[in-house]
Amino acid sequence: MKLRTFLTLILAFFPVALFAQGFAGMGTDVEGFTDPTPGPIFSFPADHGSHPDYRIEWWYLTANLQDASGTDYGLQWTLFRTAIAPAQGEGWQSPQIWFAHAAITTAEEHSTAERFARGGIGQAGVSPDPFAAWIDEWYLKGDTFNELAVSAAGTDFAYDIALDATGPLTFHGEGGFSVKSAEGLAGYYYSQPFYEASGTLNLPDGEIAVTGTAWLDREWSSRPLSADQEGWDWFSLTFESGEKLMAAQLRSADGSRYRSGTWIYPDGRTETLPDGALALTPLDTEQVAERELPVEWRIEVPSKDVDITSRPLNPQAWMNASIPYWEGPVFVTGSHAGQGYLEMTGYEK
Repeated sequence: MKLRTFLTLILAFFPVALFAQGFAGMGTDVEGFTDPTPGPIFSFPADHGSHPDYRIEWWYLTANLQDASGTDYGLQWTLFRTAIAPAQGEGWQSPQIWFAHAAITTAEEHSTAERFARGGIGQAGVSPDPFAAWIDEWYLKGDTFNELAVSAAGTDFAYDIALDATGPLTFHGEGGFSVKSAEGLAGYYYSQPFYEASGTLNLPDGEIAVTGTAWLDREWSSRPLSADQEGWDWFSLTFESGEKLMAAQLRSADGSRYRSGTWIYPDGRTETLPDGALALTPLDTEQVAERELPVEWRIEVPSKDVDITSRPLNPQAWMNASIPYWEGPVFVTGSHAGQGYLEMTGYEK
């Protein structure tokens, strides 16, 4: 669910090449690129790698962590790929563009960093077997997708974290075909939401040992959203009961919302939550980076007896990247208790 942030970044840095394709290509046909179709057949480990026939793609990791004293932290590591043209090319002729974001969130601070790279020259890329995703010295890699190491650094933070999967991959929508709008536009979307995480954070006060859980999203497409969809609100939540929830809504200019989600059982079984099966209601706002943002939410899934309130660890978790957005750890209370991550995009000043 990261498309608008990603595509707006692309538009900002490559406006001439992309302006003719509409506002970041969100609601227009993209000639020459492949569109997802229902009934995908995934092949692993190959599909952990990149899909250059599709215009946009990402590897998106978030983690909820604690130190020995119980202090909470949030971690983000994201690598994005886009193709600015459907043609292939070697070296500097490659049409692949790469972006990356990293962040650490505490109750008092939110630190971010970003990277940019051109494809074809080895500065950034993804290989599926053994798995490695990298941009400069930042990396997410391992012998298999079940056991990874992630590392990144900014001007005032760094982290090195090990990830061990305790459950299977989960597929959103119908077998990984994740519809984003009433028109049926979609992306291929799966996650590994069962990572146990451990390692160290390096902050201005020193090195901190942490443990926790992590959630990795994978998605690729070419034009998944409708032209009037302005942004989204996306949750990935892990409950103390062992169940998990992905919940998202796409916001349209006319005030309508397209909502979808996935209920994940502790053993990895999933149940798709179609539009109409869940509700996301803003409860409280806060002034963030000169924007009024809904940082507190009510989330309802009647079929699962879920009625919870989400509150952020740090309401000011603003990704101060070239094109900014809100992303940070949250805690939920109510019918279910737990924690996770929230991303909000498309909120203008």
